[in-house]
This record gives sequence, structure tokens and C-alpha cells, in this order.
Amino acid sequence: MRFLRQSLVGVFLASLTLALLFAAAQIIAGAVQDLLTREDAAPQARERIFAVTVRPAELETVTPYLEAFGEVQSRRRLELRAALGGRVVSLSDDFEDGGSVSAGEVLVELDPADAQSALDRAKSDLLDAQFEERDAERSLLLAQDELNSAEAQAELRGRAMQRQKDLQSRGVGAAASVEEAELAEAAAQQAVLARRIALAQAESRVDQATTLLSRARIALEAAERDLEDMTVRARFGGTLTDVTLVEGRLVSANEKLAELVDPNALEVAFRVSTAQFVRLLDAEGDLINAPVTVSLEVTGTDLAATGRISRDSGSAGEGQTGRLLYARMDNTSGFKPGDFVTVTVQEQPLDNVVRLPSSVLDAVGTVLVLGTDDRLEALPVELIRRQGDEVLLRGKGLDGREVVIGRTPLLGAGVRVRPLRIEANAGAEPDLVELSDEQRAQLVAQVEASDKMPKDMKDRVLGQLSEAKVPASLVRRIENRAGG
Repeated sequence: MRFLRQSLVGVFLASLTLALLFAAAQIIAGAVQDLLTREDAAPQARERIFAVTVRPAELETVTPYLEAFGEVQSRRRLELRAALGGRVVSLSDDFEDGGSVSAGEVLVELDPADAQSALDRAKSDLLDAQFEERDAERSLLLAQDELNSAEAQAELRGRAMQRQKDLQSRGVGAAASVEEAELAEAAAQQAVLARRIALAQAESRVDQATTLLSRARIALEAAERDLEDMTVRARFGGTLTDVTLVEGRLVSANEKLAELVDPNALEVAFRVSTAQFVRLLDAEGDLINAPVTVSLEVTGTDLAATGRISRDSGSAGEGQTGRLLYARMDNTSGFKPGDFVTVTVQEQPLDNVVRLPSSVLDAVGTVLVLGTDDRLEALPVELIRRQGDEVLLRGKGLDGREVVIGRTPLLGAGVRVRPLRIEANAGAEPDLVELSDEQRAQLVAQVEASDKMPKDMKDRVLGQLSEAKVPASLVRRIENRAGG
């Protein structure tokens, strides 16, 4: 019985195998017959449609800006130097790096012993010069009196000689008396000449005494200045830097002791290119008083100050390019000389320009605009200025056209798209679009049908699609994955 049962099972399995082989042969034969009889017709092509974000181009007046890097410096700096050498005998309590001093405050005192001695000698020399001047004046008066006396005596001698000549002409006088009178008159004239020489010498002595007195006064003033220079004072209120002095140190003449900086008179020096400099000139070629914003980025907070351009450098600088500009700063709280800052300068306004994200422009200077039947067209434009992530454009026929935002290599002229429109000035939400009920349902169905998307990501995407406004990038990504 066992043998019969096993034989029947074997016959059944063999029959089943033969039946399956026969069925497979029939299927293969039918497939080959269909392939041989089928017409060679090309499959129907379907145009791919991309979802793109478009924004209308609107002409407006924009005030562009340029950014540069600069260094904060003080417009009022003073190097404190020792006019004379000496030993430091006293220092102010505020004489330290970063110390704040007031105008007229005594900062450094040098040993005044030598300067005081020089001043005393100058005073003594001045007294001697004054004595000499008075003595010379008295000598001049005496010389003048002696000259007057000699002239009077010469006049008497002259009259005596004339009287002797008169007597001789009448036959009364002798010739010897006349000769004696003439000799006396000549001696008197010689005495007058000697007194005149003495008077000239007295006048010269007075002039020398006056010169000596002037020199003595000059020496006294110099000694007083030297004594005053032994004390270093602050000419204005400010902060001390580069302090290298200690009490008791011996300093030499003209040695730098410190530097005084006015922290309230700050300006920023920054360099711009020549092209940027030209944009800051007015019609007469003068530099405009453009407003600037100075910012210093620090950890946790930012320091900012405003100001205006005051001047430009007289030369470009050796080995430098562009132009060096200076701007005076207002509200300089927190800034210090030497800070490396970012300077933003407002340029002159530009009329009739379109402001769009920089992603609209390609390398050849064209933008994609929406044409008839929702097909893209390439429109050439002129790049006026780049402003961070935005560009300022001008172009014929650009005003009022809808420009593609965020173009990709798949987009080009002639491509049909589905526009997702956003406002020209959407503010803080430039990538959010509103969907119709049909579009929203289609996107939700595509997400739910996707088997490659993780469940948590699918829930997050469905949550975003349930909002009133949906990110345009999310819509484009879902439709591109689905084939348009």
C-alpha cells in the first residue's frame, strides 16, 4: 500500500509539472506573438512643467550703500615729550596707560635745580645789564655837558682872536698877540673835537648797554621757559597711552614720555576703490558729505555709531590704490582708537532702478521673465549695483514684468512653468506663497504617496502644507520630485 500511494503521488506531481510547463510555453508564445504583431509607435511625450517663484519688477528710487573696512583714530593727539633732560621727581596719580586727565593737570615734574640756577644767573646778568645801561646814560650826559663847555670856550677864544685882529687893524695891537689868540682858538677847536669823539663813544656805549640789556632779558625769558618746561602739563582733557615712564628715571631731551588722546574727537579712516570714490563726488567734482554708519562686531553685542564724511587724503599713498577717506563720528561711546570697524556709506540716490534678489541674474547679464502661455523669456538687463544679496537693475521692457526668483540650471528660455507669485515688497516673508485648494490637495497627495520619505519628515511637510502660506522652495521641491 505504501508503494502504491507513493507511486500515485509521484504521478500527480509529474502531471502538475507538465501542466505548468505547458502553461508557461503558452504565455511565452503569446508574448512573442504580441511583440511581433505590435506596431512600432513612439510613446506620447509629456512636457515637464516646473514650479517657479516670480516677482513683479517695479521701478523705484533706491539709495545704495557701499561697505569698507577702516580704523578708528583720534583727530586730537598730543605726544608728551621732555623739552629738557633731567630726573623725574614726581608723577601724577593718573599718569598711567589708560588714565584720564583734565586740561592743565600736572603730569610729570623733572628736577628743577639746574633750571633754577640758570634762572638765577639770568636775573643777575639782567641786573648787570641794567646797571651798565644807567652808567652809560650818565656818561652820555657828562660827555654832552663837556662838549657844550668846550664849544662855549671855543666861542670865547674865537671872539678874543677877532678882537686882537681888530686892534691890529687900527695899529694898536701887536702881531704876537694875534698869533697867540689864533693858537688859543685852534686849541679850543681841538678840545671841541675831542669832546665830540667822547660823546660819540658815550652814545656807542649806550647802544651796547641797550643790546646787552635785551640779550639779558632774552636769556631770562629762556631760563624761565626752561624752568617751566621741567613741568609737563596736559594741554587738553583726554586719555594717556604708550606710557613708558616711572618716577626716578633719568630722561633725555625730546624723549617721548606718553601720548595724550582725546577720546571724544574720534574719526574713522577707510579706503575705497577709485570707482567707489567717483560715486561719492557731486556734479562739481567735490566730495559729498555722505552719512556713514560705523559698526564694531564684538561677542554678544555690536557697537554702532553714525557720522559723516569730512575729507579725503591728499595723496593715494605709496604702494596703495583707491582713495583714503575720513569720516567724523558721533556718539562714540565704546569705541577706542585703533578699533578695526566696518563702515557703511550711503551713496547718492539712484532713480528708475529695479531691486531684486541676486539669484535672478545669470553670468551673461540676463533675467528670466514670464511670457505668454506661462513660458519663460530671457531679457537682457544692465547691472547697476550689487547690494548684499540684492541687485539693482535697469533694462528695456523690465518694468512690470514678472521675474523668476531663484533660477536653476533646468530653467531657460521657452520652458513652461507654473508661477508662484509673491509681492514685490514682501518684507520678512519673501518665500511664502498662497496655494489654491486644488494645488494644496495635489501636493498633499504626492507627499502621502511617496514611499521614500521618512514618516517624521512626511509629518513635518504635511504640517507645513496645512498652513495658510507655504514656503515656495518646499512647493518647488515636491513638484520637481514628482516630475512637474
